[in-house]
Amino acid sequence: MGFVRQHACGFINFSFQPLEIPATSWAEMTSVLECINAGTAYLEKRGVEDARRNMQMLVAHHLKCTRMELYLRFDEPLEEKVLAPLRVDLKKRGERIPLQHLLGTVAFHQQEFRTDARALIPRPETEELVEWLIANLTPPPSSVLDMGCGSGVIGLSLAAAWPSAVVTLADVSPDALALARENAELLGLSKVTFRESPLFSAIDGGYDLIVANLPYIPEKDRSSLTPEVMHDPALALFSGDDGLDLIRLFCAQVKPFVRPGGLVAMEIGHDQADITAALLRSAGLAEVTVMKDISGIARFPLAKLPHSPNAELTGATS
Repeated sequence: MGFVRQHACGFINFSFQPLEIPATSWAEMTSVLECINAGTAYLEKRGVEDARRNMQMLVAHHLKCTRMELYLRFDEPLEEKVLAPLRVDLKKRGERIPLQHLLGTVAFHQQEFRTDARALIPRPETEELVEWLIANLTPPPSSVLDMGCGSGVIGLSLAAAWPSAVVTLADVSPDALALARENAELLGLSKVTFRESPLFSAIDGGYDLIVANLPYIPEKDRSSLTPEVMHDPALALFSGDDGLDLIRLFCAQVKPFVRPGGLVAMEIGHDQADITAALLRSAGLAEVTVMKDISGIARFPLAKLPHSPNAELTGATS
């Protein structure tokens, strides 16, 4: 019986062959904890990092509860109507489809955003930038452009934090913009504007804040990425041989769209700080700094457009 209980979920042998025990008896024989343990072992064998947390998140998703609530439900038997879709998602996770795509949402700055293969899965570093902007830009800017918006987490988080700001989200991908629109509707943000635009080609006017999290991975690094990352659109990941093609274009084009005294804030790759800072200075922006993320990596270039065209340009990497 112990052997049967360990395998009752069908997670260890994922051949989808008929089980030795009838499906009607699963609810009597399979508990939440048993499924977590068996599913964790299945994911570990397939190289999934943090396998137990992944399995807990999947079980919680299908039970429509929080991960913490699982600890109060370990002995609860699971019915086939829960086990059947759970097995499907577990198989997909074992195939290295991202957990976020299976759950359908991702938490970002106290909000839930829809996420899928149409846009880049939001990264924790990006949330750091958003939190810094909200905490430090007082009073809030009146106009914001989120360039390369993807799923919209940056621009929509800022729109939610600054209700009086006019926020525009721009992306070259119509699929990403469709996802961003869905997220705006999900959050009840009706005043946000969307533009399909290769960089600034379809943008007009000036902005007090331009935020850009553009693709920055070098093509040469493609083979080293995890299978999960490769489920993100290539358009949102890669930017030429050194990862800087779009960053170079952005820096060269951004100045006419920044209002005097306005701020440009970017997210870049781990070794791109010095080059990006130099590009911003060459473009005529001032007070160029690069903030570090929580891991100590110079990640977030910041620059301002001087009020006076003759203002001295300064720069420091912090």
